[in-house]
Amino acid sequence: QVQLVQFGGGLVQAGGSLKLSCVASGSGFSINGMAWYRQAPGKQRVLVAHITSGGITKYADSVKGRFTISRDNAKNTVYLQMDSLKPEDTAVYYCNTQRALALYWGQGTQVTVSS
Repeated sequence: QVQLVQFGGGLVQAGGSLKLSCVASGSGFSINGMAWYRQAPGKQRVLVAHITSGGITKYADSVKGRFTISRDNAKNTVYLQMDSLKPEDTAVYYCNTQRALALYWGQGTQVTVSS
């Protein structure tokens, strides 16, 4: 069983920065990929960033160059550093991992960017 607990988020002005954290319980963190998704009001949940167990990253085009995903295997934690935030980044952000066929989600964190 995996539990993901998120920290961070909040309200920030456009151009500002926020950092999200997601702590995973259970074993196997270091050998599994981790991801951040977001869901804006009235829209589907979409992938923002992914990091493999080996640290290879990929990003949605909309956040490339502004967001950075990273992980600390010693702390079972994945991070999302968000810089140069835009109002369109406003959404609920979720961390995610997959074990076998099961998907696990964090509780969600609201990020609101004011113009």
